[in-house]
Amino acid sequence: MNSQAKGSRFGVLMLLLLIAEVVLILLSWILSAMRVDGVRSMLSGEGVRWFFGNFASMVASPWLAWLLLLLVALGCLQKSGLIRQPHTSYRDRMALRLTFVFLVLYVGVCFSLTAIPHAVLLSSTGSLFPSPFSHSIIPILSFGIILVSVSFGLVSGRFQTLADVLDALSFGCRKGAPLFIFYILLIQLYESLRFVF
Repeated sequence: MNSQAKGSRFGVLMLLLLIAEVVLILLSWILSAMRVDGVRSMLSGEGVRWFFGNFASMVASPWLAWLLLLLVALGCLQKSGLIRQPHTSYRDRMALRLTFVFLVLYVGVCFSLTAIPHAVLLSSTGSLFPSPFSHSIIPILSFGIILVSVSFGLVSGRFQTLADVLDALSFGCRKGAPLFIFYILLIQLYESLRFVF
């Protein structure tokens, strides 16, 4: 499937989310006019104030931060060339070795923050789930991917300047920009459903 066909299907999905939001707004108005219990109209004063007053706080959820971090990490991984095969040049092999060292060190630090008794990222009862570690698993994975990707890119010569690193870090956000629109439409529909019902 080419990128244009995928983009077209993604656009249809976003359009369906937008239509569902409009239908929900109209349905909430009709049901509240019929005085159905537990239904609030999004076209009432309360609904309009809720929509505009809470829009930013609804969108600014941990899901958005996780999406952003994952896009940065995966874009950097792709731009670094780490996931391409084969790595036959001497520089690539050296970069793989150094990347492996960084990965082992990173896993070691994460292990020391979670696995030893009274570790910092454990919960107050000493458990791993739920704990500060489990709440930050996406950032921890993303930072690890970014660390190994940037180290591989620098040693292999794919990143030669700071501008190259910055370009790699922003690459995923550029490619995944439609996901931000999809996220906004999806979270708004979800929160609207919670408000109405």
